[in-house]
Amino acid sequence: MRTIRQSETIASWLIALFFICSLACSASAQERSEAPTEEIVANLAAGRVIVAVVKDAIFVATIENPIETDTHPPIPVQLSTDRLGVILGPVEWLSPSSQMEIARLDRDLPQLRSPDVHPAPSLQANQGGGEATDLEVTGDALRARLNDLAQGFHGKIALPAKEPFAELIIADYLGGYGPEVWQLAYQMKQTQDRNDYWNTEIQKPVFAQFWPPEKGAPHTLMEFEYPPDAASQPLLELLKQHDPRVAKIISSDPKIAGVAALFLQGESGKILAVDAEQFLRAVLTALGAPQARETMAMIGEQTGFQWILRPPAEPAKPGVSPAKSRPPGAPTLRPRSDP
Repeated sequence: MRTIRQSETIASWLIALFFICSLACSASAQERSEAPTEEIVANLAAGRVIVAVVKDAIFVATIENPIETDTHPPIPVQLSTDRLGVILGPVEWLSPSSQMEIARLDRDLPQLRSPDVHPAPSLQANQGGGEATDLEVTGDALRARLNDLAQGFHGKIALPAKEPFAELIIADYLGGYGPEVWQLAYQMKQTQDRNDYWNTEIQKPVFAQFWPPEKGAPHTLMEFEYPPDAASQPLLELLKQHDPRVAKIISSDPKIAGVAALFLQGESGKILAVDAEQFLRAVLTALGAPQARETMAMIGEQTGFQWILRPPAEPAKPGVSPAKSRPPGAPTLRPRSDP
């Protein structure tokens, strides 16, 4: 298992292949406490999330970017009948010293709760609330869990400016409003306490709404990628440029060609769900790296959440005990050594 110590500079898009509470911090920590620092490793959910809002359905497809052996594919998680979420970034947290899985955030997400939730003004205009919405509850609950886990980081972590520590993509049907797609970005803040000993905090999420689009904007594909890769091009751009990987697929089937044309014209609301599924199935494999894992889920306006491509089974990790399901309101499972 590859590791990067917190005391090192983490370069650009490789920001968090593995985050570690470095043993190099032990000396500084022991100036404050006799207990040694516990090492924590976090593996990423890395890759693309492609979202298509079509007639009577929302499709969320993901493609893994296998940048390391222990990378995970981004996985759609059912939050309710008509809502799903996808976590990007550190998703699996391990303690190498105890050979235990501390947290698996994609599995925990439906059960996470936070008592400290405040309405976000940016959401109230559309969703009419003086009370926190379900979206805010989910977003703040994930932040609370991330923040709890990140308390184990006491070495300096250098992240590129404005690059999030983690992201949560949410797609749903909101009663009386329609389909929505949101991106919640979680930034990390570190403050130096003493010598090389740093305190780490995950900030409240920044909400960005991608659907419905602004008035007059095209109704087309949305795409999110983690870690960001300047050389990578979204599916919509590949369609515009007649990229050979997708052009061959489009030319092979008139229905797929018709779906591609409607996405390019910004008229995704005219695409039937059955045709959108066929299109996305065809292009996923063309875009992914060899052996990259893929998933796809759909939220039907009338039928709710259902799997199109289920996540592949994960091989057991020798010697690592999986984390148990975390009930709402449970105390932290993170081994900690408070200064």
